[in-house]
Amino acid sequence: MIGDSVKHFSNLAGACLSAALLTACGGNGLSQSTPTSIAPLIGAPQSGAAGSAALPSTGSVEFTYVTNYGSNNISGYKIDGTTGALAPLAGSPFKAGTGPRAVAVDPGGKFAFVANGGSANVSAYKINATSGALTRVTGSPFKTGSSPLWVAADPTGKFAYVTNDGSANVSAYKINATSGALTPVKGSPFKAGSLPYAVTDDPKGKFAYVVNFGSANISAYTINATSGALTPVKGSPFKTDNEPFGVAIDPNGKFAYVTNYGSANVSAYKINATSGALTPVAGSPFAALVDPFGIATCRRVGSACKPPPL
Repeated sequence: MIGDSVKHFSNLAGACLSAALLTACGGNGLSQSTPTSIAPLIGAPQSGAAGSAALPSTGSVEFTYVTNYGSNNISGYKIDGTTGALAPLAGSPFKAGTGPRAVAVDPGGKFAFVANGGSANVSAYKINATSGALTRVTGSPFKTGSSPLWVAADPTGKFAYVTNDGSANVSAYKINATSGALTPVKGSPFKAGSLPYAVTDDPKGKFAYVVNFGSANISAYTINATSGALTPVKGSPFKTDNEPFGVAIDPNGKFAYVTNYGSANVSAYKINATSGALTPVAGSPFAALVDPFGIATCRRVGSACKPPPL
């Protein structure tokens, strides 16, 4: 699936529905060779795969996308606004690269991005606002590092970030607002820890966080608002517990949470609003059950629970 070091994982399902990552892979019952990743609904206030940006409400037409690792494509569906049932989109499934893993949608719902672990690239697509169909962006797929796993579009819609677990770094790109094409950010890829998995941004797009499964820590970066370049936060990386996998930021951007697969708990941190540095919350880590993967946050607003950003 992701390599010999993680063959014990049952899947990558849920890599990703995400609020700042409900992405972080949850679910069970899928074979190791066929992980599935789910992108958020178009038209719903949810975040992108593998971490990422929330989508604006655009009316009653909603779509969702699923990466199919074993068949190298993406299934697209229209969501029935009343029943929640899924109906395949015309033209679905849509071709991807080899071993598609995570999928993310930009905050405006115009583009979708898929990390292809086997072909070491990221596929970019335009989303038809009426039909939900995916059309490959000119120049796609775009090169990544080795064995890309996660992809996130930042809350501003200007940048995309891909974790490469095979080369222990993060590829950063500028997103062309018109075409959706990706251009590598100067200095990319940026160094991460061992086996970087999930990546997410804070709700304001000031900081990025990458969970490093192999080195049991979380890398924190400031995001250059103009270039998208990543600069390590002072004190980074910050210690987690064993085999961290998923990460989520609360809707107010005050706290970060990391699931630790190997120690069955959740690490909690306070985020310094100025520097992005992480300080463990009193009592952290907090107990979970067996093999925690995915994590999401939301804030109660009236009768709804809203994911970030609000």
